[in-house]
Amino acid sequence: MRLGVEVGGTFTDLVAIGEDGITVTKVPSVPLQPDEGAFNALIQSQIPIPSIEELSHGSTVATNAVLERKGFPTAFVTTRGFRDILRLQRHGRSRIYDLEYVKPEPVVARAACYEVSERILADGSIQSRLDTDQVRQELVPELHSGGYQAVAICLLNAYVNPVHEEALAELLAAELPNLRVSLSSRVTREFREFERASTTALSAYVQPVVERYIDRFVKRLESEGFTGRFSVMQSNGGRLPAEAMQSSAVTALLSGPAAGVIGATRQLGRSGYQNLITFDMGGTSTDVCMVTEGKAQLTQEYSIDGLPIRIPLIDIHTIGAGGGSVIWVDDGGMLRIGPQSSGADPGPACYGRGGQLPTLTDAHLIRNTVRPEAFLGGRMEIFSDRSRAALQPVAERLGMSLEDAADSAIQLANANVVRAIQLISTERGFDPRDYVLVPFGGAGPLHAASVASDLGVSQVVVPPSAGVISAFGLIASDFTQFSSLTRRVMVDEQAPKLLRETYAAMQNEALAKFQILKLKGDPVFDFVADMRFVGQAFEVPVSFDVGSLETLTQADIQERFNEEHHKVFFFGGASSKPVELVSFRLGMTLPLDQLPILSEDRPGKSNDREIELYINRGWQKGRLAGQASLAAGAPLAGPALLEDPTSTLFLPQGWEAVRDEHHNTIMTRI
Repeated sequence: MRLGVEVGGTFTDLVAIGEDGITVTKVPSVPLQPDEGAFNALIQSQIPIPSIEELSHGSTVATNAVLERKGFPTAFVTTRGFRDILRLQRHGRSRIYDLEYVKPEPVVARAACYEVSERILADGSIQSRLDTDQVRQELVPELHSGGYQAVAICLLNAYVNPVHEEALAELLAAELPNLRVSLSSRVTREFREFERASTTALSAYVQPVVERYIDRFVKRLESEGFTGRFSVMQSNGGRLPAEAMQSSAVTALLSGPAAGVIGATRQLGRSGYQNLITFDMGGTSTDVCMVTEGKAQLTQEYSIDGLPIRIPLIDIHTIGAGGGSVIWVDDGGMLRIGPQSSGADPGPACYGRGGQLPTLTDAHLIRNTVRPEAFLGGRMEIFSDRSRAALQPVAERLGMSLEDAADSAIQLANANVVRAIQLISTERGFDPRDYVLVPFGGAGPLHAASVASDLGVSQVVVPPSAGVISAFGLIASDFTQFSSLTRRVMVDEQAPKLLRETYAAMQNEALAKFQILKLKGDPVFDFVADMRFVGQAFEVPVSFDVGSLETLTQADIQERFNEEHHKVFFFGGASSKPVELVSFRLGMTLPLDQLPILSEDRPGKSNDREIELYINRGWQKGRLAGQASLAAGAPLAGPALLEDPTSTLFLPQGWEAVRDEHHNTIMTRI
């Protein structure tokens, strides 16, 4: 029995696959106690916990700790003279026309930032050794009296030579054994001081939160008789045993969205689709991602609440557009949706839990593209009259009918999603028409056809049980670990040798870590170098085939860089300017022995009955059917509404849907 539980902002999803088939469960999340939501899903699934051999988990615990500033007291230690690095940040502004703009607030207060006397130069040589007497006499008493639970250590140029960071960590462990220590040289061994300091501070800040959450989760599982393997999803699309998160909690910040991308990629790969635009629309937000040739794009550039994180993670773009996104009118009289969300508590007005603001889910109920009796497979009571009452003030202010206001809000949400997809596709040199759109999450299939039409995409592929694909991704993902290293090297005749040496050293280190985690098997390696023309401020990632490193030449390295640089910037394909290797990233993956298969074989009748839908400013007659009841190879023309217990698929006029042998529903524009 393999089981995945993913805690989202609005719902907690469970997918279990074993000898007796597939179990799918979806329950409301418990924001204040996310593990309660996870165990509610386990209870409702009625799966005996002792029968679970593999349990993989993803949650928003780390993300919420940062966004809500609910981490534990954390200190920051750096080289003397650099105490304010977290506050000085960069000179760039995310909102250049905002006259009242202020820089993002760090998770560590200035009073909690300390300095130590030491200095390592950019070439790794030691100018001044760490003053251990000062550490014992000044720093240790300050950390002890401050009541800190964690400390982030980021010394100048430690990415080149971490000897002082390691010595400081050893000293603090001896003097303050209960203090959790995060080192920049272990979290992200790359240059750019502010980004490295920010990542290390965030890692230390969420570490106690994640540790206690996992510890509480594991103890409850064990009390219920669980003896299997418990793993946690990472932002890079792979998972690790729970004990590994004790030193790398920052990698779990985007575990839920990353699991969705992996789940969709694995499920559609069974039908032969390799180029995807994943479109995950849940209750709180929408996450979009490009998957090319079966691999999700990774990035080193990401920020949460304005604070940069420099670790390898799936390149996911998030906007505030989900089923719980609030519909409102701004001061200029313009209709807006999100980014505010009603979340799980109180939730949309239709939940009947005290929510008074209209949301996207309420708009769908008014249009009848979501039916109250079918919500969560009919297991959750929904009040459509409260949706109408909540949206009425918005409709009156806009001078619209209630149905037109609801339709306008949904079209606006579609436009926001289209813009998000354009940011990760056309603005990066990818043509979305060369990809298929893959919607999932509770609301994704409702909006997919309209979004695809606006993008010029002619095919949409909806996986089975689309509302819980993120939970499926948890058990369909491999064990993965990434490491990075900055080592600036000119691309000359010595570069191939230095590149091979760097790969060998990083490979040995990665293998040692996997042995500590007791992960066995034949790992697969991905090796990427960040490269640039000398004088450029930013790098371009260039992948190298590890099997051909022995025969790699200077010309090969130059050619690979020219190709990737031209893809991004449309120039540089034949430039003779000097090029340098800047940083290296190694991914080590232990593939699953057997990929779990997601299917959907619940009985039902196709084209059950006729239904009225409010589309494009008018009521239209459409067909209501169960998504699982579509016969493989038998197309259904829109307009139609296809329901399953986890989501609803809207098929507009001009589109047809057919189910393939792998239970994916293929929507094609005709």
